[in-house]
Amino acid sequence: MTIIQCLHTAILVSDLEKAEQFYGNILGLEKVDRPLKYPGVWYQVGDYQIHLMVHSGFNFSLSNQEKWGRNNHFALGTNNLSDIIARLQSHGYPVQMSQSGRAACFTRDFDGNVIEINQL
Repeated sequence: MTIIQCLHTAILVSDLEKAEQFYGNILGLEKVDRPLKYPGVWYQVGDYQIHLMVHSGFNFSLSNQEKWGRNNHFALGTNNLSDIIARLQSHGYPVQMSQSGRAACFTRDFDGNVIEINQL
């Protein structure tokens, strides 16, 4: 037996409208059909999906406040990191540059979920 592909990541959010604003409008992810009845949204990123699932009252807690990358997170790749950083900051989202020296940053959505964005 061999695992050959990563299919999706499920992200808990408390407010679907605010989450869609972040993932769809700010990050520009492509929304796809979702055949389930409970509240949520799916986004396609290449061969991978991000599934937002509503959990009222959810609030992510950072275990490492200083280095966001040392918390639960998922990573995305971009061809223009500086544009993504500018867009995040112009909409009031926090940005923490990677302290590893890589061209990468970390941000947090409305619920505090950590997202790493790498320059490809």
